[in-house]
Amino acid sequence: MTRPETGARPLAPATPKEPKEPLWRDLIGDVLRRERLAQERTLKDVADAARISMPYLSEVERGRKEASSEVLAAAAHALGLGLGDLLSLAQSELTRSRATGMSSYNGLCLAA
Repeated sequence: MTRPETGARPLAPATPKEPKEPLWRDLIGDVLRRERLAQERTLKDVADAARISMPYLSEVERGRKEASSEVLAAAAHALGLGLGDLLSLAQSELTRSRATGMSSYNGLCLAA
């Protein structure tokens, strides 16, 4: 099959896309945000308690930054969680997204 406008190159056959694995930073960010909102706390409050900047915490929550383990531990502790708790919650989110058959993780989830 050629492109009608140019007649030059054949079009590649359509292939189904493989489901994308969610990025770890998106999972972690969503867990941090969900925990912060569940505690009805502000970004400033948690950032101050974790001793990290508010803009940086915001970027971590939005999955825009790959935070170090030290930053993740500080944010988790500011929320009353251990680093293991944070990682376990993120792993549970990943497992849940796979079990429900979501083709790709889009950063949104419904909490019960």
